[in-house]
Amino acid sequence: MNIIEITDLADDRIAPFSRLTEARLRNRLDPANAIVIVESPKVIRTALGQGWLPLAILCERRHIAGDAADIIEMCPPGMPVYTGDRSLLAELTGYTLTRGVLSAMRRKPEPSLAEVVEGARRICVIDAVSDTTNIGAIFRSAAALGIDAVLLTRESCDPLNRRAVRVSMGSVFLVPWTWIDSPNDVRDFGFKTVAMALRDDSVLLSDPALNAEPRLAIVMGTEGDGLSQRVIEGADYVVRIPMSHGVDSLNVAAASAVAFYELCNRPKA
Repeated sequence: MNIIEITDLADDRIAPFSRLTEARLRNRLDPANAIVIVESPKVIRTALGQGWLPLAILCERRHIAGDAADIIEMCPPGMPVYTGDRSLLAELTGYTLTRGVLSAMRRKPEPSLAEVVEGARRICVIDAVSDTTNIGAIFRSAAALGIDAVLLTRESCDPLNRRAVRVSMGSVFLVPWTWIDSPNDVRDFGFKTVAMALRDDSVLLSDPALNAEPRLAIVMGTEGDGLSQRVIEGADYVVRIPMSHGVDSLNVAAASAVAFYELCNRPKA
């Protein structure tokens, strides 16, 4: 076990945990060296269980023989375990660590669209959703409610953003996902698209025709404006969730959970 006591907050060895921005961690110019920061023992264990490679751990001293003990055992021999007092690490990261453990992991190469949707029956397409909390919540619902894969247009937030990973409770490591240029990209793989939008010509989410489709792509739009007119007009179905008490719509993360439950867990008509 390679335990390294942190005494200098400017130490370059701990820069990924403290000073590197999300853009620098993602390292588009050298993706083979891109890094993901994973927080909390439960989420770190999920990532390790899915084959993600840990590069280093930042851990409160008291957790080395506690919450982080089994995690350290799962990591490569000699991997650095940086440690220090709780107050020092809080100063380093800018917040009190959740249960005292962070891990820097090597980012995996992004799979192709064909790889991600192979064998999938129900997928989610996230179109231009930029809020990290919503991205994490959508992934958590996707994992829990039976979505086979998630696709994101390039205007969307990175699911491996530190906050998105934390909100998803590690679901970003469980559900296959990749980037696409347009929601229409899924048509080449036999998917019918379901645009979630409030329109006069929309059908109810419970419409039997939806569950009769062998492959559906549920398209979720931005937090404020929803889906663009172009995406809605190009969809095979425009679907609404019935609202009460004059409420006009649900938050995109809440709407995704409702849609996933209805379209993934209902028997075919």
